[in-house]
Amino acid sequence: MHKRLRQLFTCVKEHSSVSYAKVATAGGFCDVELIIVKATAPDDLPLPDKYVHELLKIFSVSPSSFRAFSISFTRRFTKTHSWRVALKCLILLHRLLRSLPENSPFRTELLWTRTNGYLSLNPCYFRDESSSTPEDYNGFIRSYAHLLNEALDCFALDREASYDEETPESECLLDKMKLVGRMIEVLTQLQSLIDRVMECRPSGVAARSSIVEIAMKFIIRDSFICYTTFRREIVLVLDSLFQMPYKSCILAFGIYKKAALQANQLCEFYDWCKAMGLCGAYEYPFVDRIPQIQIQALETFLHGMWQLTDSSLSSSSSSASSNLTPKLTEDEGDKQIVVRKGTVVSTEWEKFEEDGVAPSEEEREPLIRFEDSEDDSWEDLLDASVNLPCGQSNLKDERKRTDTSV
Repeated sequence: MHKRLRQLFTCVKEHSSVSYAKVATAGGFCDVELIIVKATAPDDLPLPDKYVHELLKIFSVSPSSFRAFSISFTRRFTKTHSWRVALKCLILLHRLLRSLPENSPFRTELLWTRTNGYLSLNPCYFRDESSSTPEDYNGFIRSYAHLLNEALDCFALDREASYDEETPESECLLDKMKLVGRMIEVLTQLQSLIDRVMECRPSGVAARSSIVEIAMKFIIRDSFICYTTFRREIVLVLDSLFQMPYKSCILAFGIYKKAALQANQLCEFYDWCKAMGLCGAYEYPFVDRIPQIQIQALETFLHGMWQLTDSSLSSSSSSASSNLTPKLTEDEGDKQIVVRKGTVVSTEWEKFEEDGVAPSEEEREPLIRFEDSEDDSWEDLLDASVNLPCGQSNLKDERKRTDTSV
């Protein structure tokens, strides 16, 4: 009994607010708040287009009306307990976000309202008290509000900053890396938006509502744009995968790995939408399926590439440190030569003079020089490169052996 009384009170309250707005508008008081109340009437009719056009006209004439809309919208959305009113508020917000440009103060005012704690879209605290099965409507409205909350945070893709292959080679790499870094952020946001879209799948009695069906059409069509943009821009990131820094390369691979899982989920979601008759079948984009074996192959290749890079860096650093600390000293000269089966091995120290003069070309001879001999094997070369003299006594023995062999 108490539940039925609350439902009745909610319906009477919402209808009286709409009646007052209509009377006030007829008396010449036409402001943003009254338009919002009339547009979000608690009925099963779709949101009238004329109210959206009236708001856009007011925004174009009076820039201060953006603040008035954000405050009035917050008041209307947070105080209602009717799922029809709350859903129409979100549809109105969605349509205005699609109609107004990205640099409009509309988005800035909404972010200001949210930052100051007046508006909360995520988490959304809406609770329906106008129907006998509020759980299905509450879940859909909260998911829809979460989607719009992330849409407020997303920045638009800069079309003019797209990479052009005809740019000069000197500027190509730097500009391309900046663009790729921006693309990684955009692709992450697009994947998050696609996840929010799939969470908006209604269930129960909400899936059979005409207003929910209208909202789903707006949501699905926006997902077409998100996925088409994602599929186009991921190609640029993958083409530059092996030119990125290590951190960016790992982030890009994570996006690609998630795209494989998300593509399967998106196909299932689109199949459900087609079965429900939401949008035309020709409107749905083709979803690219990424084989799991391709993900594994790319992961193995990246792991091997960075492992090779780390080993090469460590070996180069160790060799550089060993060159800076000489282990041999010789009073008679600065060259040690060992001849072994036609192979001449020279261990010549580089000369670092105090005045900073670079070594001459004679001092840059290779450590191992091969003579014309067909009998050399890899075992002999290995012995010649490893069995170097380790002191003055060994040097003399080797010179005797050299004289004897000669």
